[in-house]
Amino acid sequence: MSGRGAVAFAVGLVAFLAVGLWLGGHPGSLPEPLRDIFVAETGGLAAEAAEVFEDNYYRSVGSKELSNASLQGMARELRKRHKEDHYTEYFSPEAREAFNQSIEGRFSGVGVTIAPVKAGVEVSKVFPHSPAQAAGLEAGDVIVSVEGKPIAGKNTTEVGNHVRGPEGTQVTIGVRDGKTGKVRELKITRAEVALPNVSSRVEKVDGRKLGYVRMLQFSNGVHAEIAKAVRKVEGEGAEGIAVDLRGNPGGLLQEAVLTAGVFLPKGEVVVSTKSRTQGDQVYKTTGGNLPRRPLVVLIDRNTASAAEILAAALADDSGAEVVGTRSYGKGLFQEEHSLSNGGAVKLSVGEFFTPKGVNLAESHGVHPDVKVAGDPATKLDEAKQRALGVLAAQVGG
Repeated sequence: MSGRGAVAFAVGLVAFLAVGLWLGGHPGSLPEPLRDIFVAETGGLAAEAAEVFEDNYYRSVGSKELSNASLQGMARELRKRHKEDHYTEYFSPEAREAFNQSIEGRFSGVGVTIAPVKAGVEVSKVFPHSPAQAAGLEAGDVIVSVEGKPIAGKNTTEVGNHVRGPEGTQVTIGVRDGKTGKVRELKITRAEVALPNVSSRVEKVDGRKLGYVRMLQFSNGVHAEIAKAVRKVEGEGAEGIAVDLRGNPGGLLQEAVLTAGVFLPKGEVVVSTKSRTQGDQVYKTTGGNLPRRPLVVLIDRNTASAAEILAAALADDSGAEVVGTRSYGKGLFQEEHSLSNGGAVKLSVGEFFTPKGVNLAESHGVHPDVKVAGDPATKLDEAKQRALGVLAAQVGG
């Protein structure tokens, strides 16, 4: 992610990493007995990873620039050479397992979402009933150290790798209070945390009942949760829907497409992709959508990846008004390739474009129709209130 790119990450601190839009994998191409021998040495494993990079990276890569790099070094080298790519990286077996858990909506850690800042990582949200909440962590606090070591300059993946761990084990973090600026050390016992991915309720504005639906990430099956939440608020009399994607770092591309299908008719373009190795593709809604109602979308600087795809699709295809601040601006998608040590490399393999053909990296994200800042963690959430006001006007009109 970019320097101050405040892509929120659910960490165990589950590192949502730079959450890839398109995930999958395949084993190495060598016969298994030979592959086991070949990758027994570090050099063999590096050669295997280099082959994956050369065959699948979204721009041509020569073996010379990778030959002397480590697994992590290969990814860093590609990120350094291609400034628009902040996402390619190597996962150790442990980091890969944590990532897979996050996509499934579960992880073992402390239970917060974070965004990168200069001093370390800032807490964006604390999950209810989590170890972090019990320890007194609050949104706005900044984690500055883990196990006594400063984390300034480390990316969220590295921080997540240090903070995550088996349930019942402890981690010590240094926290700078968001209000007083004082730093304190907290020893927190890790636990399995279930992500409260989708929440909904009915709000009454100017005598109108409005549905408010918030989603934290695009994990497996989230489209069904969204459809259920929308039906729930409609059953309670909601005449329009406000979809809150603030702080949503993205996730699975297919879930974004399926979620768009909850709101849009069959056959609407959600996103198109271009890739040197995967070819060009267009993803459309497949039907099963709910009855169309007035729609408003909430975004902020932490809205990224698949969340930006959904926001742009709803704006482009249904005319939904967008409220908040501009989104992150991620224009590349990733694919996961398995390595024989149990780890994987996550590669940027192509670019994606909104229904109107816009690459969000080049446009610096989705830009709101109504610009207003607000914090969902505070009681007075100005952006939410403005969004509901915009929606009430649509319903009344």
